[in-house]
Amino acid sequence: MNIRTLSFKGGAHPPHSKEATEKSAIIKAKSPNVVVIPMQQHIGAPCEPIVKIGDEVKVGQKIGEPKGFVSSPIHSSISGKVMAVEPRLYSGGTKVNCVVIENDMKDTRLDTIIPKGNLQDLSSEQIKEIIKEAGIVGMGGATFPTHVKLALPPGKKVDTVILNGAECEPYLTSDHRLMLENPEAVVFGLKALMKALNVNKGFIGIETNKPDALEAVYNAAKNEEGIEVVALKTKYPQGAEKQLINACTGREVPSGGLPADVGVVVNNVGTAAAVADAIMIGMPLVQRIVTVTGKGIKNPKNLLVKIGTSFREVINECGGFSENVGKVIAGGPMMGIAQFSIDIPVIKGTSGILVLTEDDAKLPEPSNCIRCGKCVTVCPINLMPLHISNYSLLDKFDQAEEVNAMDCIECGSCSFVCPAKRPLVDSIRVAKREILAKRKKAQSK
Repeated sequence: MNIRTLSFKGGAHPPHSKEATEKSAIIKAKSPNVVVIPMQQHIGAPCEPIVKIGDEVKVGQKIGEPKGFVSSPIHSSISGKVMAVEPRLYSGGTKVNCVVIENDMKDTRLDTIIPKGNLQDLSSEQIKEIIKEAGIVGMGGATFPTHVKLALPPGKKVDTVILNGAECEPYLTSDHRLMLENPEAVVFGLKALMKALNVNKGFIGIETNKPDALEAVYNAAKNEEGIEVVALKTKYPQGAEKQLINACTGREVPSGGLPADVGVVVNNVGTAAAVADAIMIGMPLVQRIVTVTGKGIKNPKNLLVKIGTSFREVINECGGFSENVGKVIAGGPMMGIAQFSIDIPVIKGTSGILVLTEDDAKLPEPSNCIRCGKCVTVCPINLMPLHISNYSLLDKFDQAEEVNAMDCIECGSCSFVCPAKRPLVDSIRVAKREILAKRKKAQSK
């Protein structure tokens, strides 16, 4: 294989911890008796439920209608009867409106779920509409509606699409297994995204710790004009948008800017595969691959899970907890969100369920900053995390904004390398929330 190896400046090297599931083939999870499907599974406005108690629904049927441009429709992942439409707990830590459906175990599909035609015969606008109606969002965890990414603002032009196959987050292997087991779908999805944007250049970036996935995707794409598979040095956060763009193209997204400002659109490989399903099968986004792993899980697995299945059922399918649980995280250890309940549903952005033991979950006691500068060295955005954190801890949020707190991507590299174990990323998150709240208040006046 003739593959270039690329990277970016900065970053950290946390342990990969992927051994438990990197060789585990994707298994279709059992269909749950009940699904709880939140109307908020994406960045932007929540959906409005369009079904009511007692309604019979089918697989792929739209049950949530978007109520804003930055939003994405929600579909049923099973066939059955609507039991409730009410607020339920979800992984964000709050309650959101959910549609609760009892499974009839018939898996009856909606009649309109059919292939959408040959890619070469579809126009750019038709592809965008298929993606929009399929409810596809960023599958790497950010859950930004994909059709919104493809709707470029006036005056913006892009010439490149990049697929993120880095999967730099420790423990997670769902993207790895997808690229290894179904590379054709990833490549097809990239071709569709390129056609939707009328661009001729596409990259698929994969970290070097996944040589089998690199080979599989390279072989699937080697005869495709304009598509280049590149190897990325194994380094965290190699999969962050700005770092991926810099590694693949050498371009730098400006402070406060978007990838489109430098002519690029970035999507996850899982998003591309979902686009392929929407076009080739006609199936909207109703299931996803979830890595269930950690020392607290008896039998770590990569499972294909229906949206709305509870964490509890997914964990039980992996044999349950292996010992005293210290923490359950939706996502990975660096950017995931710790949960206080496992009676929450898998959503479109649930890339992993990580179960840490009590020993693994113990937080070290922080001490005073020793001014070593390691957080500055590893910051992929070239920020001064120690200063932003100090301002935040002193409630000086205006000063935190002045030193570019809002540019932080919350990757956690600074906290990982800090020898004093300072709560850097946590305090920076607080600062960002306060800054955003101040901006909203100013806009409302």
